[in-house]
Amino acid sequence: MITKEEIITKRRIFTSYLTTVVSISLVLFLLGLTFLLVLNAKRISDHIKENFGFTVFLKENAKQADINVLQKNFDATSYVKSTEYISKEKAADELKSTLGEDFIEFLGFNPLLSSLDVRLYADYANSDSLQSIEKDFLQYSLVSEVSYQKSLLHLVNENVKKISFILLGFSLLLFLIAFALINNTIRLMVYSKRFIINTMKLIGATRSFIQFPFLIKSTIQGIIGALIAIFMLILVIYFAQNELKDIISLYDFKILGSLFGIVIILGILMCLISTYIAVGKYLSIKSDNLYY
Repeated sequence: MITKEEIITKRRIFTSYLTTVVSISLVLFLLGLTFLLVLNAKRISDHIKENFGFTVFLKENAKQADINVLQKNFDATSYVKSTEYISKEKAADELKSTLGEDFIEFLGFNPLLSSLDVRLYADYANSDSLQSIEKDFLQYSLVSEVSYQKSLLHLVNENVKKISFILLGFSLLLFLIAFALINNTIRLMVYSKRFIINTMKLIGATRSFIQFPFLIKSTIQGIIGALIAIFMLILVIYFAQNELKDIISLYDFKILGSLFGIVIILGILMCLISTYIAVGKYLSIKSDNLYY
């Protein structure tokens, strides 16, 4: 018959185990969120850069057939991602919508020029490349003017660099905090078993024999904690994708596979290292000091 004391003891063991797993999973979840940002940082940066481009204004007498040829030439280059033809009429409609009034009726004519909106690949969205590309565009006889916001591009590139360094620093800091938290959680668990460890040592059990069950248990805890963290990350990714669907797709299985793999490996490694250190401490400590 199971006594009341045994029930209480089992409940305490289960509560301790559950607390350890929950603590590990929450820490890994926060670490996973940071790694998700880091792994997608370049893709977000590329998206921002690829929305930056040129407005190539065409000469007044440009014929539609020649414009089509010019657009195909632009599309054929290695640095152009996409082009869009904006006619005089479409440009006027967009300006009317912005101003809220019909400026053509006031002026008596449409002063706007037809243009091509050119979007570049992210690797070419830098000052040096843009200056070279601008010169290439101006060589075409149909091109009247090339316009782009140089100051905005410089600001975007500088901010991308700063954000990358901040994310890297934050990831390192969070990793150290995560390891410290998991280490403290494991140490508390091992601390409750210190007398058992000492008893096994006194009856002649080897160091590896004593450590092995603790390492196996911590590995299982790390895996379970990592799986819970992955489940929470999947929920976050699902809801975040609904908000970011027009900007970036988070359903990149290569990145998600890397992220989930990192979370599992970190969960196991941090638990193993912490357990190895904690058990080793109580294997080396004198029996008299176990009470302190």
